[in-house]
Amino acid sequence: MTTTNNNANTIPAFGLGTFRLKGQVVIDSVKNGLDVGYRAIDTAQIYGNEAEVGQAIAESGVARDDLFITTKIWTDNYAKAKLVPSLKDSLAKLRTDHVDLTLIHWPSPGNAVSVAEFMGALAEAKAAGLTKRIGVSNFNVALMKEAIAAVGAENIATNQIELHPYLQNRKVAEFAKSQGSQGIHITSYMTLAYGKVIADPVIEAIAKAHNATTAQVTLAWAMQLGYAVIPSSTKRANLEGNLKAQQLKLTDAEMAQMAALDRGERLTDPAGLSPAWD
Repeated sequence: MTTTNNNANTIPAFGLGTFRLKGQVVIDSVKNGLDVGYRAIDTAQIYGNEAEVGQAIAESGVARDDLFITTKIWTDNYAKAKLVPSLKDSLAKLRTDHVDLTLIHWPSPGNAVSVAEFMGALAEAKAAGLTKRIGVSNFNVALMKEAIAAVGAENIATNQIELHPYLQNRKVAEFAKSQGSQGIHITSYMTLAYGKVIADPVIEAIAKAHNATTAQVTLAWAMQLGYAVIPSSTKRANLEGNLKAQQLKLTDAEMAQMAALDRGERLTDPAGLSPAWD
C-alpha cells in the first residue's frame, strides 16, 4: 500500500518505526518486522540505532530494492559542510549506498542554520544519489513555507509530524495538502499517542464493531485520511496485528467520531527544538 506525493514519488503508507529502540531490541524488532511483511523502516541519526538497523536488514535476507529506508539528519549536522558527510556516515551504518528518504529532524535550534542552507544541502545530497527523496519533520506552516521557498514543494516528499486522535494537527496537514497538485505528504508519528488511545472508549467501540484492535482502528483512521504511519513494537504479535490495519475500512460516521477526539494533546515538545506550533 503506497500513497503518492506531488512529484510522483511513492511513500509507503505503512512502515516500521524504531524510535527509542536500541541494541538487540531494535535488531529483533526490525528482523521480526521484515519477516512478517514490513518493507519500510524509519530511523534517525539521533536514535543511535542506524548500525543495528543496518545489521538487521543485512541479516534479514530481504533485497535492498524491496525496501524503503528513511533516516533523519540531526540538528548538529545541518550546516552545509556537515550535512552530506553525516548522511554518508548514516549510509555506512545502514550498509547501503543510498536511503529512500532523508528528513530534517527538527527545526534548527535558534535558527543557527537557515532553512535555505540545510534544505539546499539536502537537495545536493539528493542530486548526488545519496537519497532518493528529501523532506522535513516537526515543521510548522511557517517553516514549511521557508522549505518550499528553498527547494520547491515538488521536492519535499513529506512532513513527518506528531499526529494522533488526540492531536490531529489540522492546520499543518491542511497547508501541506494545499501545496501543488497532490500536496506535500504527511507522515504521522506517535499515531497511537504512546498507547494512550488504546483504551479510548470511542475507539474501543469502533474496534468491537470491526472485530479489530484499537491500535488497528487508529492506524486505519490515519491512513484513511491519507497519512503514512510508522508504528513501532518489540512484540512480533503486535507487529503482525498492526499490519492488518491496512485492510480495515472505517465508515464515514466512525471517521467523524475519530475526528471529534481531537483535544490538542501534544506529547512531544522538547524545549529548544520545538517550533511555535500551529
